[in-house]
Amino acid sequence: MATSETSTTTVTDPYDALLLVSFGGPEKPEDVVPFLENVTRGRGIPRERLEQVGEHYFLFGGKSPINDQNRALKAAIEADLAAAGIDLPVYWGNRNWGPYLNDVVEQMARDGVRRAACVATSAYSSWSSCRQYLTNLDDAVAAVPEGLQAPVLDKLRAYYDHPGFVEPAVDATVASLGELPGGLSGEIARAARLVFVTHSIPTAMNDESGPVESGGGAYLAQHLEIAAVVAEAVAARTGAAREHELVFCSRSGSPHTPWLEPDVNDRLEELAAEGCPGVVMIPIGFVSDHMEVVYDLDTEAMATAERLGLPARRAATAGTDPRFVAAIRDLLVERAAAERGEEPERASLGSRAPVCDRCPAGCCLPRNG
Repeated sequence: MATSETSTTTVTDPYDALLLVSFGGPEKPEDVVPFLENVTRGRGIPRERLEQVGEHYFLFGGKSPINDQNRALKAAIEADLAAAGIDLPVYWGNRNWGPYLNDVVEQMARDGVRRAACVATSAYSSWSSCRQYLTNLDDAVAAVPEGLQAPVLDKLRAYYDHPGFVEPAVDATVASLGELPGGLSGEIARAARLVFVTHSIPTAMNDESGPVESGGGAYLAQHLEIAAVVAEAVAARTGAAREHELVFCSRSGSPHTPWLEPDVNDRLEELAAEGCPGVVMIPIGFVSDHMEVVYDLDTEAMATAERLGLPARRAATAGTDPRFVAAIRDLLVERAAAERGEEPERASLGSRAPVCDRCPAGCCLPRNG
């Protein structure tokens, strides 16, 4: 059992399970279009257009890497909890592909789980990266068949500022600088631009992200905050301050709807024209190397950089870095303590306060343009 605080209380009480919640992805070519239909359900996108989008997946054999990455993350979490003396089952459910969240929550109910902490594979605040997961969890609970007691599901806070998420990004950035021509102490690396990359969202969605009373805009503000933290740490580590900026990838939807810009490829064009000696792309918006990373950055953006003659490297994501896996345990123990009425220390970097445990009613409203 989990390490005891008293004879009857463990560090994870009141939770009797942990649920990993993710986006999901196709695992073979025939899955691709049905998966995209799940993702875009209700938007009226023609099948022909989905088949065009699906070409990205077919470049990789019709399989997204995300499910395998989540299997590895689940196994790493289980091993980390066991090493810490915490005996807690770990489940995994997806929003858009198997294992489907509804099925997993039903299985949790059949297994007798009464209350679970839930961690999403998305670190920031917005409708699509946070609140939609809350809606999915509510829907999964409501779908539990009559006669079964559905578990209470508590989503853990956004963790973009947790040291266990940030510190691997610092190490990965330094490592990628060292891979540029001339190495870490070379002229290119010392003057390289740090280009932080995240998933674009509609500007209206960003405007509504975070609590209304704080003025919204949390998605963009959180990324800018943590990019600055990483850039400062990299400068301290390498003895050279470098310019840094935030760019975006994976824009979709109507061309008439404003989305966050600039696109990573457009910005690489501009940087090359400005005489930038080299870039490191840091996928700070992503937890693992899923399709937006291996296609949008490793395939498309790297091809752009090569065409421009711009030396470029892509830093690794957190993935199953032991510090990130331990951060998930820390978030679980932190939230459990708060639910017991205690005041836990909340690990975070940067000047913004850690995100609250429970989103207020007006937080991250579902507007997308």
